[in-house]
Amino acid sequence: MYVLIFIVFGVWMLFFDANSYLIHHELNSEMNDLEDERDYYKKEILKDKKAIKALSTEEGLERLAREKYYMKRENEEIYIIEYEDSIKSQEDYE
Repeated sequence: MYVLIFIVFGVWMLFFDANSYLIHHELNSEMNDLEDERDYYKKEILKDKKAIKALSTEEGLERLAREKYYMKRENEEIYIIEYEDSIKSQEDYE
């Protein structure tokens, strides 16, 4: 009789109770996902801090303007070299 009651109690606690094993397992997996996401965002914050630090100098700002926006100084010419594999063909637009 005691064994039967113990088994019923065990099954109830593992599967049907509000603090069941299934709920704990689900919460633990969600917590692990959130910790992974937190680590990802911490890495992104460090990367952004490095970018901000690089842009805070005059040289870094000039480099960004030249590389990304193709700006130039007066009396200066810029040549943009595009390789064949970097040019989009007509098929890429369709």
